[in-house]
Amino acid sequence: MTSPEIAEEVLDDLELLRARDPRGLLPAVAGSGAQVRETARLTAEAGLGRVTEGGRPRGLIIVARREGAVAASVLRALLGPGSPVTVDVVPGPALPVWAGPSDIAVVATRTGAGRYAVTPAYEAARRGVSLVGIGAEESPLRAACSGARAPYVPLPESRVRHTTLWSMLTPLLRLAIDLELLPAAAADPEEVAAALDEIATQCGPAQESFVNPAKTLALELLDALPVIAAEGPLADAAAARIADQLATLAGLPVTGFRLPDQRVAACAVLGGPLAPGADDDFFRDRSADPGRRLRLLTIRDPDAGALDVAGEREPRSAAEALEQVLGTAAAHSVPVSGLAEHGDPARFGRLPRLARQLAVADFTAVYLALALDNERALPS
Repeated sequence: MTSPEIAEEVLDDLELLRARDPRGLLPAVAGSGAQVRETARLTAEAGLGRVTEGGRPRGLIIVARREGAVAASVLRALLGPGSPVTVDVVPGPALPVWAGPSDIAVVATRTGAGRYAVTPAYEAARRGVSLVGIGAEESPLRAACSGARAPYVPLPESRVRHTTLWSMLTPLLRLAIDLELLPAAAADPEEVAAALDEIATQCGPAQESFVNPAKTLALELLDALPVIAAEGPLADAAAARIADQLATLAGLPVTGFRLPDQRVAACAVLGGPLAPGADDDFFRDRSADPGRRLRLLTIRDPDAGALDVAGEREPRSAAEALEQVLGTAAAHSVPVSGLAEHGDPARFGRLPRLARQLAVADFTAVYLALALDNERALPS
């Protein structure tokens, strides 16, 4: 296992980071704010009015995997349980059997190729389902959307695999605003882009480890088994993102729990056989410890309690459940990290605050992969 000292040297060596990052993951993550602005412009040019001028649909069907599926989960969480429109996420290639002319299908994929993208597009056109496509500039999906006279958001070739979340999410947010499912102020792309730019400044490779929240978190996760406690459904979407990134880029398994409904399971894990125990000396030298140890990673959403329906607040709200989880971690000497809790996160709205969390998570996963030299070992 790479030692923390060696990993820190790697993370603070700009030339070595570039050498270990052949696909340019770090520049791509740092450019997330620019990605939001560019995608917002491309979405405006796509002409979503062709599918929104008829008013609200019965349901939104989002055909997506990985980043597209996370984007759909974020949208569903923002809309909440009181949404007048259902949001269903399916992996493709089949559309739900009930999909029909009163629904909108969004096919979101970075490449716009393969049967999981093309088949549902043609199927939507055949059934009379309104269609929106998101994918590469020149792709089979674009051809399918063109044949159906459906709007298509083309993603530039500069998009890098594993870093296109905001290319998937920005058009979905614009669609929700145009359908009057979200107020425009709740999903202002410029506010989101500004939050992402701020994190890029704080977490960029030029910032040394001791002042860089993402590098610090990557070093903390270097010898850890992360357990994520997510405060409500929106934080749970962020948890799915960081778990996928840590697994895909760094090969690190992650366990996640959505609060309050998985509070009991989270406390059982933090107080279980993998926990250090109450008698553990927190300040001792851990370099000789065998294997990995639990680390609790919290993802906060102060608005989660107010937006959950009554059933999800039992037996306690998400915030109360998180406090109990933190208490269990403290009682069993499990170290805790908070995702994007540096600075003053309260000054941001709900979506920009989520953007900060997702950006720190992306930077962290990339830094951890580069510290382990895992990126050069993976196929492109």
